[in-house]
Amino acid sequence: MEEEHSIRMDPCSSGKDKPQADQLEFGRKFTDHMFLMDYTGEKGWHAPRIVPYEPLTVDPSAMVFHYGQSVFEGMKAYLTPDGDAQLFRPERNFQRMNHSNNRLCIPSIDETFALKAVKQLIALEKDWIPKAEGTSLYIRPFIISTEPYLGVAPSRHYKFIIILSPVGAYYKEGINPIKIAVENEYVRTVTGGTGEAKTGGNYAASLKAQEVAEEGIAQVLWLDGVERKYIEEVGSMNVFFKINGTVITPALNGSILEGVTRNSVIQLLKQWHVPIEERKISMEEVYQAHKNGSLEEAFGAGTAAVISPIGELVQAGDHLEINDGKTGAIAKRLYDTLTGIQYGKIQDPFGWVEKIEDVKQTNLKASG
Repeated sequence: MEEEHSIRMDPCSSGKDKPQADQLEFGRKFTDHMFLMDYTGEKGWHAPRIVPYEPLTVDPSAMVFHYGQSVFEGMKAYLTPDGDAQLFRPERNFQRMNHSNNRLCIPSIDETFALKAVKQLIALEKDWIPKAEGTSLYIRPFIISTEPYLGVAPSRHYKFIIILSPVGAYYKEGINPIKIAVENEYVRTVTGGTGEAKTGGNYAASLKAQEVAEEGIAQVLWLDGVERKYIEEVGSMNVFFKINGTVITPALNGSILEGVTRNSVIQLLKQWHVPIEERKISMEEVYQAHKNGSLEEAFGAGTAAVISPIGELVQAGDHLEINDGKTGAIAKRLYDTLTGIQYGKIQDPFGWVEKIEDVKQTNLKASG
């Protein structure tokens, strides 16, 4: 039988000093409060609460430490010119979290309740949203398995947690193209694995390739794990190539994460009547397009950078400069449009924005 829950509020007695805009570093500073909710097989999801940000007490034998059963999401809260706080397509993040939960054998969450919990937490912490151009409040919802047990099986206990971190502008001096290395040795994941889930193990598996990349390389371009020829992602972003007037992005194949920004880019391109294809694209196709002059642009798309232009691809000693190392027109238009919608500076024709009421909600309820 479903049980109703109210979010318990336990505000801290005194807040931390907020960092200056020029001191913001991604994921280093955190707000005064966090959201917590527990799961047991007997009670389901229960005891939702907003409490002071503090260390967790977790048993050393908690299953997350041994078998990596965890998922997470990433989104942002933005301040509009009028001082309102808003989110960008957060419902897609919680839909994807449940997709990840299913793959990792984690109980699903109530997506509507999770969104309301985020809104209540941000309403409480609104003063933490930085005001400087291009800054925002990063939101990290995550679930970890906490049952103290060393057997290899799905956990019966979990914690759902949301923490917030003020972050600076990704591009401090304007949107700039980056240098990317094509990864030929390591793979990120394979179809049938966990690539389409947002789980920590995927990111742990990606660290080695970045660590051994040559000086000046910002990210690596991942190829498929079977034939080692088809492009999948760039760093932790989805990737797009504009070839002879058509924008091409790798089709979702079970090993590629379905990005919220990726979906937004595709919708914008369709609205602008720019040809867009979701299909397999090989590194050889990109190489030949560069050789014959039809490779016009390349860029990554993700929450942190929104749009990250690729100015150069490096593979086995070959250096493929794209668009003279400059930001392409499509990448710039996408960046300006997406950030304009996110910060409330331009019209949102898709209904992507979720407003956060500037009140402390006290009667929030959800199904357990």
